[in-house]
Amino acid sequence: MASITPLSQSQPLLEKTQFTVLNKPQNQFCSIPFSRFTQSSNLSLKKSRMVVVSATTAAEKSNKRYPGEAKGFVEEMRFVAMKLHTKDQAKEGEKEPVDQPLAKWEPSVEGYLKFLVDSKLVYDTLERIVEKAPFPEYAEFRNTGLERSEVLAKDLEWFRQQGHAIPEPSTPGVTYARYLEELSEKDPQAFICHFYNTYFAHSAGGRMIGRKVAEKVLDKKELEFYKWDGDLSQLLQNVRDKLNKVAENWTREEKNHCLEETEKSFKFSGAILRLIFS
Repeated sequence: MASITPLSQSQPLLEKTQFTVLNKPQNQFCSIPFSRFTQSSNLSLKKSRMVVVSATTAAEKSNKRYPGEAKGFVEEMRFVAMKLHTKDQAKEGEKEPVDQPLAKWEPSVEGYLKFLVDSKLVYDTLERIVEKAPFPEYAEFRNTGLERSEVLAKDLEWFRQQGHAIPEPSTPGVTYARYLEELSEKDPQAFICHFYNTYFAHSAGGRMIGRKVAEKVLDKKELEFYKWDGDLSQLLQNVRDKLNKVAENWTREEKNHCLEETEKSFKFSGAILRLIFS
C-alpha cells in the first residue's frame, strides 16, 4: 500500500524553492508625458474649430442677400439710389437736405437754359458711347426709346425762336461728359451705373422738377424733354430687363463696384441741376 508523505516532511522543499517576480518591461515608445499629449490634442481641436468657423463664415457670406437682390440687380441699384435722396425727396431717403425744398426754388429762364444745354451734352455723350459700344454689352441699350438728345435739341430751338440766347455748355456738363467718356473705355460696371441713374432719375424726379420750373418761368409749357413716344412705364421695364440681363454675367464684386459708383452719379447730376438757379 502506498504511503502518504506527511506535510511536515515536504516543507523543506517549499522553503528551498525561490520565486522571482519579473518587473513589467517599460514601453520605450510611449515616453511622451501625458500633459504634452493633452496640449497637442487641445491645439488640434482648436484648429478644427477654427476651420469649421471659417467655413461657416464663408458660407454665410455666399448666402448673404443684398437689398433688392431677389428682384434683380436693377432693384439693388434703385435701393442704393433712393438712400442717397434727401428725406423730403423720397420716403426711403436718408440724406439731410442741403438746398432749399423744391417748393421754394426760384428758377430763372437763363439758369434753366444752362441746365438744358449741359443735360444735352451728357445725353449726347451717353448715346454716342452706347452707339460706339467699346464694350459689347453697351449695344443692348441702343434705341431704347429713353433717348433724350434729339428732343432736347428741339427744346433749345424753341427757346431760340423765343429770342433767348443759347449758352455754351458750362463746367458741370463738360466735366461730367469727359468723365463718362473716360469711364466707358475702362470700367463698364461703373458706366452702367451712370447710364441707369441718368435715364431713370429723369423719368421720375426729373419730370417733377420740369413741371415745377415750367409753372414758374414757362407759363406751364411742357417741353419735349419730358415727353416719350409710347408707354414710358413699358420703355423703362424693357431697359430694366436689359440691365438685369447684362448684370447676370457680373461677379458679386463687380455688382458692388457698380453700386459704389452711385454717389458719384448723384454728385455730377446734382451740379448740373443746380444750374437752374444760377
